[in-house]
Amino acid sequence: MTADEPRPVEDDAAPPAAPPPAAEPEPPAQPPAAQRPAAEPDRDGQFGAPGRPLNRRNPFLVGLLGGLGLLTAYGIFLGLRNAASILVLIFIALFLAIGLNPAVSRLRRWGLPRGLAVTVIALAVVLLLCGGVFALVPPLVTQTGQLIENVPGYIESLQRNESVRDLVQQYDILAKVQGALDAGTVTNALGGVVGGARLLFGTIFNVLTVLVLVIYFLAAFDRIKEGGYALVPRSRRQRVRLLTDEILGKVGAYMVGAIAIAVLAGLSTWVFAMIVGLAYPFALAVVVAVCDLIPQIGATLGAVIVSLVGLAASLPAGIGCIVFFLIYQQVENYLIYPNVMRRSVKVSDVAAVTAALLGVGLFGVIGALIAIPMVAAIQLTVREVVKPSMENK
Repeated sequence: MTADEPRPVEDDAAPPAAPPPAAEPEPPAQPPAAQRPAAEPDRDGQFGAPGRPLNRRNPFLVGLLGGLGLLTAYGIFLGLRNAASILVLIFIALFLAIGLNPAVSRLRRWGLPRGLAVTVIALAVVLLLCGGVFALVPPLVTQTGQLIENVPGYIESLQRNESVRDLVQQYDILAKVQGALDAGTVTNALGGVVGGARLLFGTIFNVLTVLVLVIYFLAAFDRIKEGGYALVPRSRRQRVRLLTDEILGKVGAYMVGAIAIAVLAGLSTWVFAMIVGLAYPFALAVVVAVCDLIPQIGATLGAVIVSLVGLAASLPAGIGCIVFFLIYQQVENYLIYPNVMRRSVKVSDVAAVTAALLGVGLFGVIGALIAIPMVAAIQLTVREVVKPSMENK
């Protein structure tokens, strides 16, 4: 540019030119994996950067977790199987406590504190059990001894019958029976004594365990219920409380119905024993009533005891007892039991009979114990929960 040329006027508003961006330094080249040094702790005391997370779809990890799950499930199964007898006793005690709780509530409404009400109910149960035992043991021992003494006479009377004598000689029954008795007399006697003692002490232990658990459950019944209700969301707690109280009331009504059926069975047995002329008619009636409270096998057990007493008295009386109980049990199973349960638990006849048969077939004594209350609970749940939810859809 010459001196004569005018100098260009710079625009004051124009911003100054930005310097060119500095070139970023390239990261140093990483050495190969074989030459890479081990991770060193940084300034914060950490042991290097965390690695990549584990692949949850790794076959080894999936197999390991699956194996641990199977082992855990198998351990739970073994624990439940080993504790099955104790769990059954706890379940029976809880069921009895639910059935006896209405009686405790009635005593509380009369002004008794809960502890005293539970004590009264427990003493009543103990007295009932003791009465059943004292009514059962003396006639059973006495009449069984008389039956054993009269067995030779029964055999002689059967041998005088020509038809029976011909059958015995034709099939050589006496020789077979005598050989079986000679072969297993000592073993069966020892096994019978040990097995009988084990059964006796085991039964006493189970009864005492159930009785103690029933007392504990009755004493803490309200706390157990409130603890269960606390696990329900607050928005549904009131409805769950009402439904659960109704179901527990069904269980109590079932217990009352079962006691009524047992009393009716004992009364019928007393009338029959008086007509036939059996010894200890009142004791036999108590035995039948107490045994009838046992699900599934109770009625049969009472019938066998009374029939043995009848056979010890005379052969016609024993046959009459057998015929009477065969007829009465059919009437009780298909007429009395469904009608009583329909009035107390409000379960239909078909549902009561079907539930009892299914309960016995599936779970034995426990199934027979909970069959009717379970059907009542299912009916209530379907009527109050399932049907309204279906109508709202």
